[in-house]
Amino acid sequence: MKRVYLDNSATSKVDDEVLDAMLPFFTGKYGNPSSLYALGRESREAIEVARQQVASAIGASPAEIIFTSGGTEADNIAIVGSALAGKKKGNHIITSSIEHPAVLETCRYLEKEGFKVTYLPVTPEGIVRVDELAAAITKETILITVMQVNNEIGSIQPIAEIGRIAKEKGIRFHTDAVQAMGKVRVNVNDLGVDLLSLSGHKIHGPKGVGALYLRKGTPVRSLVHGGGHERGIRSGTENVPGIAGMGKACEVMTRDFERNVAHMTRLRDRLMDGLLKIEHSRLNGPRGAQRSPNNVNVSYSFVEGESMVLLLDMAGIEVSTGSACSSTKLEPSHVLLSCGLPAEEAHGSLRMTNSKYSTEEEIDYVIETLPGIVARLREMSPLYRRPA
Repeated sequence: MKRVYLDNSATSKVDDEVLDAMLPFFTGKYGNPSSLYALGRESREAIEVARQQVASAIGASPAEIIFTSGGTEADNIAIVGSALAGKKKGNHIITSSIEHPAVLETCRYLEKEGFKVTYLPVTPEGIVRVDELAAAITKETILITVMQVNNEIGSIQPIAEIGRIAKEKGIRFHTDAVQAMGKVRVNVNDLGVDLLSLSGHKIHGPKGVGALYLRKGTPVRSLVHGGGHERGIRSGTENVPGIAGMGKACEVMTRDFERNVAHMTRLRDRLMDGLLKIEHSRLNGPRGAQRSPNNVNVSYSFVEGESMVLLLDMAGIEVSTGSACSSTKLEPSHVLLSCGLPAEEAHGSLRMTNSKYSTEEEIDYVIETLPGIVARLREMSPLYRRPA
C-alpha cells in the first residue's frame, strides 16, 4: 500500500546525515562525557560540536545552549525556572491561549503555586494581538511566554514586536520555537528573546533530545538536581548520540533552509487549494506569509476528525486531528476553540504537515482520496442534507 506521511509537526523522519552522525556514539565512542580519559573526551567533544551547531542555527553563543530531553523539558526549565528566579520581583506571567500543552500545563501548575497567569485571546486566524499583550503587563509581570509558530494551525506570532515590548519593560521573554525551526527564520537577537525552546525530532533529528537557549545573564532556577551537568541547570548524564544528532540536524536544516521552505510552501498551497474545493470546508489559521510553510489545517462540517483520520489511514495517508500530544483526547482542539470555532466544527478538523521529503505525487493522492471519505462520512451523518 502507498504510504503518505503528512504529520511532520508530530515528528519527522531522521535525516540520513543525522543518523550517520549519531551511530558512532552508540558503539565505538560510548564514553561518559564527564570522564577524563580519551573515550570520555571524545563524547565531550561531540557535545561541544553540537552545541556550536545549535547555537549557529539560531544566532546564539555556544555557552547559551543547554541540552535537554526535548522541547517539553526546555519549556519547563524556561517557565518554572524563570518564575522561581523572579518571584521576589513579582508573580505574574503572560502567555497565549493557543500555546502547546508543555506551556499551558506548566503555567497552570504555577497558578497552583501562587503565580498569576494571563492567557491572551487571539484573532480568528490564531495570532496574538500585541496591543492586548502590552495592556496586560503589570508591575508584577516577570515573564512573557508566547510560541513562535503554532503547532496546530501554523500561525506565526509577532515575536520580534513582543520582544521589543518585553525589553522596554525589563521583562524576561521566552518563546517555544519547536515548530518554527526549519520553517521560519529563528534568530534570538532579531526576535529579542531571553529564552527559547527547541526539539530535535521536529527537524529531522532524533527523539528524546532538545535544547534551551538561555541568554547570558538570564537567571533561572534549576529543576533537576544532581551532578551539575549543563552548567548546573540540567543535571544528568548527557544523551550523546541524541545531542550529536540534534547538532547535525541543525546544521543540515540551516544549509538547506531556503530550498526546503520553497518546496514545503509550494506543496502546502497545492494541498490547501485542493482540500478547500470540498464543500462545507474552511481553512483554520492564516494564509500566506503569516502561516508556517508546511501546515494545512482544515475543518469539514458534518464529519468527525477522528473518523477521517482512520479512513485516511486505511488508504495509507497518515495525518492528525491536531496536536500529537493531545490527539488521543476527545475534547475539541483548544487552539480552534480559541480562534472562535464552535465545538462541532473544531471536532471536524484535520492537520496535515509536509516536509522536505514530501512529494507532489503524495499531495495529489491526498487531494484525490479525501473527497470520497468526506462524502462517505456525511452520508452517515444525521445532520447532513445532500444538496438538491
